[in-house]
Amino acid sequence: MVVYFLCYGFYLSITDGISRVRLVNGPNNCSGRVEVFDSGQWGTVCDDDWDQRDAQVMCREFGCGEALEAFGSARFGKGSGSISLDDLACSGSEDSLLQCPHSGLGNHDCGHHEDAGVTCLSLFTGPTENNSISRVRLVNGPNNCSGRVEVFHSGQWGTVCDDDWDLLDAKVVCRALGCGVALEAPDQAHFGQGRGEIWLKDVQCSGNEGSLLGCSSDGLRSHNCGHSEDAAVICQGQSVRLVDGPNRCSGRVEVYQDGSWGTVCDDNWALLDAQVVCRELSCGPATEAPHQAHFGEGSGSILLDDVACMGSEGSLLECSSGGIGNHDCGHDEDASVTCMMDGIFTVRLVNGPNNCSGRVEVFDSGQWGTVCDDDWDQRDAQVMCRELGCGEALEAFGSARFGKGSGSISLDDLACSGSEDSLLQCPHSGLGNHDCGHHEDAGVTCCGKPLSVTIEF
Repeated sequence: MVVYFLCYGFYLSITDGISRVRLVNGPNNCSGRVEVFDSGQWGTVCDDDWDQRDAQVMCREFGCGEALEAFGSARFGKGSGSISLDDLACSGSEDSLLQCPHSGLGNHDCGHHEDAGVTCLSLFTGPTENNSISRVRLVNGPNNCSGRVEVFHSGQWGTVCDDDWDLLDAKVVCRALGCGVALEAPDQAHFGQGRGEIWLKDVQCSGNEGSLLGCSSDGLRSHNCGHSEDAAVICQGQSVRLVDGPNRCSGRVEVYQDGSWGTVCDDNWALLDAQVVCRELSCGPATEAPHQAHFGEGSGSILLDDVACMGSEGSLLECSSGGIGNHDCGHDEDASVTCMMDGIFTVRLVNGPNNCSGRVEVFDSGQWGTVCDDDWDQRDAQVMCRELGCGEALEAFGSARFGKGSGSISLDDLACSGSEDSLLQCPHSGLGNHDCGHHEDAGVTCCGKPLSVTIEF
């Protein structure tokens, strides 16, 4: 039997099996590879028959508004592990992806090169102008990082006129799309003529803007151009990432070159270098440039050494270095970065069915640690849920309800009043002071903001 109840205007369902969705490896919370939580693990969705109607259900379920585009062919990278769904045939009106007809959980004839993805239209996906959401994409090119430039405004995609279009403008587009360095800024409809509106003309970027709409221009829809003048961009492709950190804006620095990812040696690695990485990933200012494999040792090639950025470059690959592949380092010298991005918290919920349920963990001294369930109650859970933007606390769990953590136990004897803004503002026995084991790890289930949440009991 399924029980539904109302939580801040959203229905949650409690069923016998955990089923949830998420978007991963995309440029924001509302774009990425589609994954489904089933039988205790995350699995991908095959792109067979994956279309706009399926994407619409996914975006609605994830609380991300309308679907902009449905991608196949592992647009956001190949997943790992199981492939959970294949042959989805949503009508578009379902509340959950798992309500759509499909070939059965785990039944498929696919590989991860066919993983489905989606880009949704949400307040989280890009800048706004006059309260209408705008975004950028590249279309009709040979890959995801080359093509005709199009901007989404007032519910439709339109092109950009090539008047004054140059490499600085292209640089902003490439960075915003996570496509690395701008190589060319073609004009005269190099990737074919678009249709419909021409949204921008006389774009004049300095190259440091976070979005094309942050650049000077004649204004939306002000132009005297035809589609024969549609602007285009050729980017090198995604060239840098941060891995094994607590969030997408902190971690070990890795560079993409010749089909594979490799690390960066920490010789001369400094905050100016970290600043370039953080800007390239749209992660705000750099706060730290850790050395000595702070987020763990990488594997494979070490691609850069003796990096010497000025801090103003658009990509790490534009900085001076010893050259690709030239180094005298080991992976114990892998460089790292910590960026300060709005929305990054010192707490997280892990191993639960969604982002608003799971084991409570606290980030301190460079690592994640758990919270002991001694005195853990509804008031503590309330603070945790509020800190994560997950609404009201539904239940405070002890006894490692969401599995045992590993590593340190960061907090014990929490005594929140329930009104604090952060778990670390509550009285406790001091960071790292405890008399607990991981079988006492605390957990929480919050009301959350998704349209549907399922919780196993």
